[in-house]
Amino acid sequence: MAMTDAELAAHLAEVTGRLLTEVRSSGVLSLKALGKAGDAVANQFLCHALREQRPGDALLSEEEKDNLDRLAASRCWIVDPVDGTREYGEARSDWAVHVALAVNGAAALGAVALPGLGKVLRSDQPVVVPPAPDVLRMVVSRTRPAPVAQAVAASLGAELVPMGSAGAKAMAVILGQADIYLHAGGQYEWDSCAPVAVALAHGLHASRIDGSSLIYNQADTYMPDLLICRKDHAAVVLDRIAALKPG
Repeated sequence: MAMTDAELAAHLAEVTGRLLTEVRSSGVLSLKALGKAGDAVANQFLCHALREQRPGDALLSEEEKDNLDRLAASRCWIVDPVDGTREYGEARSDWAVHVALAVNGAAALGAVALPGLGKVLRSDQPVVVPPAPDVLRMVVSRTRPAPVAQAVAASLGAELVPMGSAGAKAMAVILGQADIYLHAGGQYEWDSCAPVAVALAHGLHASRIDGSSLIYNQADTYMPDLLICRKDHAAVVLDRIAALKPG
């Protein structure tokens, strides 16, 4: 029986994660070479599989030369073969594989594999998000925390939780490891499309940090910022962000 789009996304994310783990466990690559090899292997598998399984759809991958013919397509698969290459190479758990389908610009469905945790979170199988603790937790970059995120966390009395990839940060909210993911350091569509699709399916808020909608399959794939959090936290976080702006 043919897989649904959501089943395909989850299957490809899970298999890609296993392939990447096998490449790393080979023990024949230095850290720098491992990142390049992992990106190449994962990208080739995902792109060939999607073109085979969904030949009529457009495709956007971080590791593939962009074809702007995709702009005429209503359906575009957006993938990040290795989200968090450094964390992957260091054998940490906070890296991910993203597979998403954008339909008419919206993150319609997707899956985020967290191979280091043995998990695949998917838009078609939402789980119950654990309740928030008394002290909120905000996930931020473990190497370059955005000043706006630090300022908002301070105003909320929230704890900062350093973490690697965008996918790992977004999924941390679903898994109850964090409550807010606020990013303002610049990203691209493949960094957030799958995490946003999964987050929305789990009943979370997802938007730009000015509250506007996230729109995918654009000519310019750069997406400067992102907010993922519980819906009951969204208004206060957006208000605190707006208060930081001069004037």
